[in-house]
Amino acid sequence: MKIGLQIPSFTWPGGPTQIGPTLAKIARTADQSGFDLIGVMDHFFQIQSLGPPEQEMLEAYTTLGYLAANTSRARLVTIVTGAVYRYPGVIAKIVTTLDVLSGGRGMLGIGAGWNEYEAKSLGIPFPPVPERFDWLEDTLRLCLQMWKGDESRLEGKKFVFERPLNSPQSITRPHPPIMIGGMGEQKTLRLVARYADACNLFPTPELAHKLDVLKRHCEREKRNYDDIEKTTMYRFDVGERGENVGQIVEQLRGLSRMGFSTAMGGVKDVWKITPLEIISREIIPAVAAF
Repeated sequence: MKIGLQIPSFTWPGGPTQIGPTLAKIARTADQSGFDLIGVMDHFFQIQSLGPPEQEMLEAYTTLGYLAANTSRARLVTIVTGAVYRYPGVIAKIVTTLDVLSGGRGMLGIGAGWNEYEAKSLGIPFPPVPERFDWLEDTLRLCLQMWKGDESRLEGKKFVFERPLNSPQSITRPHPPIMIGGMGEQKTLRLVARYADACNLFPTPELAHKLDVLKRHCEREKRNYDDIEKTTMYRFDVGERGENVGQIVEQLRGLSRMGFSTAMGGVKDVWKITPLEIISREIIPAVAAF
């Protein structure tokens, strides 16, 4: 099993002037310590489950560009992009740019989007659910076509793309990996089976059932279920002195047996750096053989 770091909060000691240096230190430590990927949320305000909207939040892709310059091996991804926050062609260009400038470490993490409050607060159009899923599928189709180098006209469900040119082309071949986030059985997991290289699920009691649903969608789409990387969110709290390590390893073992190959999530007190060092020393080697 692989471990990924998500950085969902930037409310750290020192205020805004210290966000950049602290983030760079976190990223370099994770990169050098064996974390497989580093991700950030695609939100403009802090989400309710983590804190009030007034807490510090950075724009995702600007942040990933900064992380690309401060790392050398970890994959870089949003967990996950709200498709309707950017036009499909812009997303394709952004992720291509990230992949090129990071030396082939860019990924597209994407979902239909859900945070109507922040969208309306900033004047971002937020269409109804069916339209958001049409937007998402158009984005997936366009990205795959652009990364193939196919410039032919593409007519989607919502958009028409007259000449989907992509230059420079992505370094990662055949394309940057696509990870779709979400638990929806009728639409989201069907899109995973049809288009994605990975899924991202929340650690609820329904996890095993969701994987079964994905397997059935793969059968209908004639897709090899085993080719899809199964990732799940996981909150890492190692304790002050690493006293929770054993429990975490056993929980990750259970997730691995269920079929998950990657666990990613926030690390409590990540700005202190010590928790990352404990994960590197005691958890990443222990779960590598799962």
